[in-house]
Amino acid sequence: MNIKQMAKALEELDSTAREGFDFDYQIIPGDEEVLQISLLGREEIPVYLTKTDTQLLCISYLWDESEIKAESRTQMIEMMLDMNIPMPLSSFSRIGDKYAVFGALSLDSSAKDIAHEVVILSNNAIDAIEVMSDFLK
Repeated sequence: MNIKQMAKALEELDSTAREGFDFDYQIIPGDEEVLQISLLGREEIPVYLTKTDTQLLCISYLWDESEIKAESRTQMIEMMLDMNIPMPLSSFSRIGDKYAVFGALSLDSSAKDIAHEVVILSNNAIDAIEVMSDFLK
């Protein structure tokens, strides 16, 4: 399934399969197409879905380096490492100067599996921002 087919398959899911959320989709063209998925009511933290040769990646950006209180950066990173294991289906990462949570899926994942990952990642992004807010300006 390519990105356009994934968008169509996600769009065809019923509300129950999307865990009660409505999704808004935008395909971002480029060398590798990316599907931006916004959960209605959570548009400020979209999930980006991309396909590699080996996996599907879902990424949600949290904050950038300039938003971190310099004096608490080390403590924040330690807390992120500690939270990686108990955070369901997601892990923290840094991409350039931006911090993110991400999840990976098999290329054989169903649209329902992808929708579940998108919702979980969105939940985890909101939780991470809340938990890490003391470290941010």
